[in-house]
Amino acid sequence: MKDHPLVNQLTALAAITNRINPEFYHKYNLKRGLRNENGTGVMVGLTQVSSVVGYQLKEGVKYPAPGRLYYRGIEINELVEGFSSKGMRGFEETVYLLIFGVLPTAGELEAFNELLDAMRRLPDNFTENMILKIPSRDVMNKLQRSVLVLYSQDPDPDDLSVKNLLVQSLYLIARFPTIIAYGYQAKAHYFDNLSLHIHSPQAGIGTAGNILHMIRPDNRYSRTEAEILDLCLVLHADHGGGNNSSFATHVVSSSGTDTYSAIAAAVGCLKGPKHGGANIKVSQMVADIKAHCDPRDPGALKAYLRKILEGEAFDGRGLIYGMGHAVYTMSDVRARILKDKARKLAQEKDCLEEFELYAAIEALTQEIFFEVKGPKALIPANVDLYSGLVYQMLDIPQDLFTPIFAVARVAGWCAHRMEQLLSDEKILRPAYQSVAVKKIYSDIDLR
Repeated sequence: MKDHPLVNQLTALAAITNRINPEFYHKYNLKRGLRNENGTGVMVGLTQVSSVVGYQLKEGVKYPAPGRLYYRGIEINELVEGFSSKGMRGFEETVYLLIFGVLPTAGELEAFNELLDAMRRLPDNFTENMILKIPSRDVMNKLQRSVLVLYSQDPDPDDLSVKNLLVQSLYLIARFPTIIAYGYQAKAHYFDNLSLHIHSPQAGIGTAGNILHMIRPDNRYSRTEAEILDLCLVLHADHGGGNNSSFATHVVSSSGTDTYSAIAAAVGCLKGPKHGGANIKVSQMVADIKAHCDPRDPGALKAYLRKILEGEAFDGRGLIYGMGHAVYTMSDVRARILKDKARKLAQEKDCLEEFELYAAIEALTQEIFFEVKGPKALIPANVDLYSGLVYQMLDIPQDLFTPIFAVARVAGWCAHRMEQLLSDEKILRPAYQSVAVKKIYSDIDLR
């Protein structure tokens, strides 16, 4: 039907009718993207879950500052150093911190891990009827649909009591790895003609271990692999209330709807290439670079990056993916932490040349911005530059890059949802300025 003559005609009409004159945004002083003129975000709410610091404001002027990320007031560097120094997994501790606002004791963490393990399996016949019988080419699409179907498996899905919200949240956090693993296996089998492997989640190995266990045919993975995937989950678990998917969680939750509808909306946001799909764009860009220049030649690589930036190469959008961020100015603390771990993993996997290419993209892009825009132009690497490389070195299929992000971020979404429902009963309802030209209804015979 896409080539139907009427569809072509209506497409042209829709393209004209739904385009607003960009001058109107300046005329009415509107905050496009909910951002102020100085690039800062418009304040729309309060949160205790997490905070992002990427700049300093002095008398309304934005000044660059080193990037910082806090979970419930604890700086991410300290959190990572804390569990890493003890040789512990960090994601489950992070989930506990985000949901409950405090770090668990050893006994509380052990009991919490056991609770999550008891919740990881999907409802009876869910895998067969929801995932295998209706496979999707996109695992994020399958995740979103699965979340909505879980509503029908819940005996009390619309109960907004604290206990019910908590149980729903923990079930979703525990089940996300299972859903994405099975969704990927179904996609690989039915669309890529690969063998089907459905492995049950295992107790005692944590979220990162279960992801690797369920997506690999032989269930095997090294401790280093599990540790760095666990770190990725920690770094992606939340990023303030204003990121696109967390804000969507606040918006949808404010209507008083059920948990599954709110989290499904957040999954839909994360699926977008401007949000959770960015690390896939990084991988695609690197593949394009390798196809069109010698990445080992700094001069050739820099010239090609300049072409990408000028919109003359790759996807023509003038973006070097993995570079720059809406909040961070001098550095993305997540990228700094992950870059160090990625280098160590590259040494273990004999992928140092690949790692050096990503590091060169970071350094050369910063050089280009300095040359084009002057010494005040700062463009830090963001976490997406190195997360895709890590997943690639872990032999994780590209189909799972964004779903793994969702496995991490659902912890933050659930924390933000509970905060919204327990703190602010007002429905989020911003205003839009109408710029429609007034018309009169005309009789159908006179049109």
